[in-house]
Amino acid sequence: MAFFDFLNIVFAPLLKLPTLWSVILLSFFISLVIIIITKYMTDQALMKKLKEEMKEYQKQIKELKGNPAKALEMQKKTMEVNMKYMMHSLKPTLITFIPIILLFGWMSSTFAYEGIKPQQEFKVTVFFEENTHGNAELIAPDGIAIMESKIQEIEDGRAEWTLKGEAGEHILEFIYNAEKQQKSILITNDDKYIEPTKKTNGAINLIQIGYKPKKILNLFGWKLGWLGTYIIFSIIFTMALRKILKIY
Repeated sequence: MAFFDFLNIVFAPLLKLPTLWSVILLSFFISLVIIIITKYMTDQALMKKLKEEMKEYQKQIKELKGNPAKALEMQKKTMEVNMKYMMHSLKPTLITFIPIILLFGWMSSTFAYEGIKPQQEFKVTVFFEENTHGNAELIAPDGIAIMESKIQEIEDGRAEWTLKGEAGEHILEFIYNAEKQQKSILITNDDKYIEPTKKTNGAINLIQIGYKPKKILNLFGWKLGWLGTYIIFSIIFTMALRKILKIY
C-alpha cells in the first residue's frame, strides 16, 4: 500500500530502534496529537464546567442513598450532562479516527510478527472450503526447500508444509485439482515480513504463512505484542498529558 510506504519513509528513524522503543515513541506521538487536537477542537471551559457538574451530581447521589426518588432524579441529570460531554468530545474523535486506524494498520504490518531468517524452518498452511478432500500440491521456486513431500493430503479442511529457504522474496504456488493460487513469502535477516495471510476464492479459502507473533514487552511474566504494549503506554501518556495540558 502506497500509504504504508509513505509511513515507512516518515518513521524510518524509528524503525532503526528496537521494536519496544519504536512502539513506545509512537504511542507517545499518537497520544500527543490526539490531546492537542482535543485541546483546540473543544471548548475546554465548557468541558470543565460539565465535568464539575457531573462530580457534583455524583456527590449528591451518594448523599441521597436514603431517598431513592431524589437519587434517581440526580442520576438522570448526571446522564444528561454526561451526554452533553460525550457529544462535545465526539468532534476530535471523528477527526482522528481514520488516521489512527491507518496508523494501526501500518503498525500491525510492521511490528506484529518476527521475520523469517534464511534457512529457518517455517510452516505454510492452506485452508479449504468445507468437505474438501484429496491432495494439494505445493510448487516451490529455486531457493525454497520443502522438508517433506510437496503433495499433502487434505485433513480437517487443511494441508500443511514445512519449508526453509534462502534470503529473498519467493512466490509459492498451491494446486488443488485445476485450481492454482499463489502467495509471496519474504525471507530476510532484517525484521520484515509480508502479510501472513491471503484470502482466496474457490476450494482454497486461505493461505497462511507461519510467522511467529512478536513479543516485545515482558510485564511480570505476561508477554505482550505491539498492540498490548501500545495500549498500556498510550493510557499512561494520555493520562499524563491530560494533566499537564489541563485537558477536560
